[in-house]
Amino acid sequence: DLPETARSLVTRPRGMLLVTGPAGSGKSTTQAALIDKVNREKSAHIMTIEDPIEFLHTDKKGIINQRQIGRDTLSFAIGLKYVLRQDPDLILIGEMRDLETISLAVTIAETGHLLLGTLHTTDAAQTVDRVINAFPIHQQQQTRMQLSVNLIGVISQLLLQKADGSGVISAFEVMVVTTAIKNCIREGKTHQIPQVMQTGAEHGMISMERSLVKLVNSGVITVDEALAKAPHPEALENLLPVTNKATSLAY
Repeated sequence: DLPETARSLVTRPRGMLLVTGPAGSGKSTTQAALIDKVNREKSAHIMTIEDPIEFLHTDKKGIINQRQIGRDTLSFAIGLKYVLRQDPDLILIGEMRDLETISLAVTIAETGHLLLGTLHTTDAAQTVDRVINAFPIHQQQQTRMQLSVNLIGVISQLLLQKADGSGVISAFEVMVVTTAIKNCIREGKTHQIPQVMQTGAEHGMISMERSLVKLVNSGVITVDEALAKAPHPEALENLLPVTNKATSLAY
């Protein structure tokens, strides 16, 4: 299940919230759950740009307008420009594929909207780097400043096979942008983000390694599955109990 911290991030009035993970990891399902939470709880104007639309939403407390690439708009960037003129409270971008879309997304978050976007990155630090590195070198310092102010969180996820063969389960990493994370982004020290997250439990942060260890310890997934899917297997090994490490030596 999506951690409560992740759900609470979408109740913020403005900023950029990114949902990330490999293809087929369930990002669309997570986005749909977050959109539905806002739709049920707030009288918000929600607009989405998707390719394709995977989950159809109906108006609840909020008003929702879904637009599909190729049918309603030619591209994410063109769709974003149109959507901005409708003065929405929450904007969902199905995928931040190129510099123009990423640049528009940063600007939208900066102008007082809540923006929900996706990237194919595997963890929070890599996500921040991907956004910054999308820009030309001469714009990267300015982008660091913008991101440090406007990014509110990153939810990364993996889909794993259950140990009993009964299906799949998601593992989540949640980074909440605190003052310490803002400093890492602004100063170009994204390599320090994992360390900050390890000590950020009181803010609801959880690393992917901790999520995987929890699933291994409860017997839901095998050590081998965790190590095969983990973005940083060596970091995961250090957190596994000695009994589980013995199992994974053949890996």
